[in-house]
Amino acid sequence: MSKAVVFAYHNVGVRCLSVLLAQGVDVRLVVTHRDNPNENIWFESVAELAELHGIPVITPDNPNTPEVIEQISALQPDFFFSFYYREMLKAPLLAIPKKGALNMHGSLLPKYRGRVPVNWAIIRGERETGSTLHYMTEKPDNGGIVAQQAVPILPDDTALQVFQKVTVAAEMALNAVLPALLAGQVRAVKQDLSLGAYFGGRRAEDGVIDWSQSAQDIHNLVRAVAPPYPGATTQLMGKPMRILQTLVMKGIALSEKPACYVDQDKLFATCGQGVLRIVRFELDGVEISATEFAGIYGAERFEFNI
Repeated sequence: MSKAVVFAYHNVGVRCLSVLLAQGVDVRLVVTHRDNPNENIWFESVAELAELHGIPVITPDNPNTPEVIEQISALQPDFFFSFYYREMLKAPLLAIPKKGALNMHGSLLPKYRGRVPVNWAIIRGERETGSTLHYMTEKPDNGGIVAQQAVPILPDDTALQVFQKVTVAAEMALNAVLPALLAGQVRAVKQDLSLGAYFGGRRAEDGVIDWSQSAQDIHNLVRAVAPPYPGATTQLMGKPMRILQTLVMKGIALSEKPACYVDQDKLFATCGQGVLRIVRFELDGVEISATEFAGIYGAERFEFNI
């Protein structure tokens, strides 16, 4: 029976740890994170799953300290598995497992290496993404690929919907390759790093809408940062506006200055190119309908504060 130490967090961590347990891997230790009280915790708990199965759990702020390295080394694991763990594992840790350290990444590597790959794929208008299991090196997301599973990104999919697909893709990829991996019968495929790039993390302020962009680009931003993420924001009539859902209106091309207006109880926005229908939004912290908006403010045009 193969022994493993698992570094995991989030829904991908829960589902992939479940695969290891289902296939009889001896998980000696789970390393995870304490939930941040300032973060919207909408996902499942790896710690709770591990505790359910009687697996020891630790939550170090830094897994690369001598104390943690000594604790993990004493377990003599065959494998490390990292499933959406947020800290980098450095060379002394990566040298411990006898048969290698593997990470599950939420894109079709080598594309979208680095942080929040699902959100970046949507922002950049991709029609496909997925999950990749690869060997870990000191540089993130550039080791040899063991397995991949693709999923579609539909034109109106939100980041949450795509993340749910990527979670299933991760489970499928790991479940399919794990028997051969444990038996030492998998050959990793080297990545051609020229076919992708690294992307950094995103902050709430990165969701501010640039209305000079096209309707399609703004729509991609809205769905990439829609709840449970912070949302796309703007200013209307001097009030903060958070746009939660949009649709690109086909066959409409207005050259007016970016603004919003009500037409037949629907709220629309003119953009740098094209028109969006604003399906769901909050104004001054309160979600209201287009009909309610028209009843309060009228049906005239209102320019965005940009």
